[in-house]
Amino acid sequence: QVQLVESGGGLVQPGGSLRVSCVASGRTFSNYVMGWFRQAPGKEREFVARISGSGGRTSYADSVKGRFTISRDNNKNTMYLQMNSLKPEDTAVYCCAASRQWIDTEYGYNYWGQGTQVTVSS
Repeated sequence: QVQLVESGGGLVQPGGSLRVSCVASGRTFSNYVMGWFRQAPGKEREFVARISGSGGRTSYADSVKGRFTISRDNNKNTMYLQMNSLKPEDTAVYCCAASRQWIDTEYGYNYWGQGTQVTVSS
């Protein structure tokens, strides 16, 4: 089992920045691909970004490319999502997830956190 806990969400103005974190426990963190997903009200959950176990490989959804940066610190069992130039359409609950596969669909992720709310509004 892998337990995941997100933090760092909040209210930010359009154009602002926010960093959310995901702390993992239970298994060897570096063995897992980690991903960020988000779900806005009335919409389906969507892929945001993913990072390989070593941190050497990343990929992003087109909607966040160039604005968001995913990273991880395996010594701290923690993954981050730095979000810059935030837009109102980025408003969602952001969840982290763990997988044994290099995959960008939610069905490939076995472990999920509860999520943290990010609201972009003036």
